[in-house]
Amino acid sequence: MSRFFTIISFFYILLAAGEPITPLPQSVAYDKEKAMLGKILFFDPILSKDKKISCNSCHDLSKGGADCKRVSYGVMGKLGNIQAPTVYNARYNFKQFWNGRADDLKDQANGPITNPNEHDMNPKLIEKRLNASKRYRELFKKVYGVNHIRYNEVLDAIVEFEKALVTPNAKFDRYLRGEVQLSKNEKQGYVLFKQYGCITCHNGINIGGNSFQKMGTFFPYDSNKSYPDRSKVMQDQHYTNVFKVPTLRNIALTAPYFHDGSAKTLKEAVQKMSYHNLGIEISPADADKIVAFLKTLTGVKPPIANR
Repeated sequence: MSRFFTIISFFYILLAAGEPITPLPQSVAYDKEKAMLGKILFFDPILSKDKKISCNSCHDLSKGGADCKRVSYGVMGKLGNIQAPTVYNARYNFKQFWNGRADDLKDQANGPITNPNEHDMNPKLIEKRLNASKRYRELFKKVYGVNHIRYNEVLDAIVEFEKALVTPNAKFDRYLRGEVQLSKNEKQGYVLFKQYGCITCHNGINIGGNSFQKMGTFFPYDSNKSYPDRSKVMQDQHYTNVFKVPTLRNIALTAPYFHDGSAKTLKEAVQKMSYHNLGIEISPADADKIVAFLKTLTGVKPPIANR
């Protein structure tokens, strides 16, 4: 029970410091020409060995930037080993991937492309394919001023596109700016979100994505050693079942939930997290109110994300 009061104390510290959630900016700076080239690459299966998988296959921009399957399919029907997180607002994550093995978006973009279960490509083969395309040679010449396409420029363009994938003007952001009011259930849900301690991990501009936490802090959560958790990065079993806290932005669009995709609904996710990570068996009524709040975190899809 002392851990619960520690969480509540931290909640009041956050309150004293000001609102613990920050609205997304309504516009972000990025190089439009590079981003448009990155968009073409993001949707093009030419970046996978069998030419059937694109970045969008696992990070579907029409479905919250994530994958509706528990794990994604890669080349030759190979299965991934963890649920694909959303690419929207990824620029605000302090690390990339569930286990934080990438420090920035460039490292993240390189990961799936070279992963044998995902795109199964290598820089030389990508350069060969793109340089064989008159269209791509012209595009890279226009954007980068080069006559020969290099892999580093490919990653750079994809990153610039991902930097543009920000979803502003969620109802809750507008509420924080004083533009709209929340409904009674939404407001009560936000109060409960803070009172129960969810805010200790899900805070800041991305409402998560800024810390690592153990899945199963109070009551153990089933551990599957095949999941690439933080222990695989740190080479230390003390980090077993430790993952980057996911963003809650657009969470209503990105089921299933958790690294293992085991929660099919938001209510199930709220109840499981309350039990395993807060040590609380939350009532169905309170869970419904928190879900109502979570649904206010769906932002506006940026025009650049449209096909």
